[in-house]
Amino acid sequence: MQRFKSQASAQIFLTTHSAIYNTFYTQPHLISRPTLRRFRGEALRVWNEATGV
Repeated sequence: MQRFKSQASAQIFLTTHSAIYNTFYTQPHLISRPTLRRFRGEALRVWNEATGV
């Protein structure tokens, strides 16, 4: 893990990282492939809307 200069900078990084991680990560071993593909497609659509792509 990288070192941060302050607790505030670490908190900013972790907040952003967790939001992105939670958007894209699903537990693939618990759901079927078609459902996983649908979830990934929806996550990508949301990401593109959020980033303005």
